[in-house]
Amino acid sequence: MTAATASAPATVPVADAHKPTFGRLMLSEWTKIRSVRSTVWSLAILIVATLVFTALFIQMGVANWDKTDPSQQAAMRLDPTGTILGSGILIGQLAVLVLGAMVIASEYSTGMIRASLLAVPKRVPVLLAKAAVFGLLVLAVGEVTAFGSFLIGAPMLNGKAPVSLGDPGVLRAVVGCGFYLSLLGLFALAVGAIIRHTAASITGVIAFVLVLAPMARLLPGTVGEHVHAYLPTEAGFLITQQHPRVDDLLGPWQGLGVLALWTAALLAVAAVLLKRRDA
Repeated sequence: MTAATASAPATVPVADAHKPTFGRLMLSEWTKIRSVRSTVWSLAILIVATLVFTALFIQMGVANWDKTDPSQQAAMRLDPTGTILGSGILIGQLAVLVLGAMVIASEYSTGMIRASLLAVPKRVPVLLAKAAVFGLLVLAVGEVTAFGSFLIGAPMLNGKAPVSLGDPGVLRAVVGCGFYLSLLGLFALAVGAIIRHTAASITGVIAFVLVLAPMARLLPGTVGEHVHAYLPTEAGFLITQQHPRVDDLLGPWQGLGVLALWTAALLAVAAVLLKRRDA
């Protein structure tokens, strides 16, 4: 080895320097998602709508407490956290569903997905990076929303059904609410990746939540009970309950696990279709 060779600085091949690592893919997806106005508006609607409806419904419940059925009063006293979180999150979650479907379906509608797939021919890392960035973003916003809802609702409900973060099951329910919203967003993202059409994806995920879940209750006997209990939104939302209810077929963490399995299965289907179909 010559002295010139020994003293030459190590160089990084150009191909390696510009290799699309997973970290770079996440940075790229973060740049895309934060530069789209629909992201900001959808997350703003999630926070505002959830907090407003939480305050509205809790105030209505307190104002009509004396007219409320004793069984409903007992249920609210048993699970005040579930009452608070359920008042606004069930409305605010629609913004997460819409945003999740739009995050990837809109790229197909505009043709932007082709540029991403040209840069990363293996394709699946693009989907995983997008899912990771979106999931973490919704998790952060979801936790802020969940804690905000609780901090608004708990003082309002204090005279009828007192509750604090230190009570058994409360912190788990509030933190779990953020995870529920994150998984729900990824569920919608997977549907958007499968359908690849913005309007159809949004219609599909909202119809699934607002139509299919209530209709499952109409199925006769234990079949209807089990189908309804294992639907992703019905199962996942159990994590927001402070205490399990008598007729629940799943526990809080079991319910969140069911939602996670639904989400993972749909993401796997989306990954397979992404590899096989043309952009």
